[in-house]
Amino acid sequence: MRKIEVTLENVREEIQSFYEYNKWHFLTINGVALADNILEVQWIFSKYEAMDEVIIFFAHAKYADLIPSVADIIPSAIISQRELVDMFGVVVEGSEKGLYLDEDSLQAPLSGCRI
Repeated sequence: MRKIEVTLENVREEIQSFYEYNKWHFLTINGVALADNILEVQWIFSKYEAMDEVIIFFAHAKYADLIPSVADIIPSAIISQRELVDMFGVVVEGSEKGLYLDEDSLQAPLSGCRI
């Protein structure tokens, strides 16, 4: 596994220059609550035909930051982006909330979790 640090400002460019749809499988976007008001956003890929080659792009964000969408680069990312919105209560460009949580559910249940 290799982790590559990016910023919210350059994550789209970094992923676009890296991603080859026939070489890399987009797995998910993950969030990890690190400290009060800090979230590590992870864009995770695995290489086809290589069981243990994983690359994680990651950026640190405040909960109030706008997280850029990569759905125009990787259309299936919209599901992971909406999950991030529901679970952490963040704003991801072009991603609505309400995919996993009903209105009467506990909102942003992972926003206070820390490793």
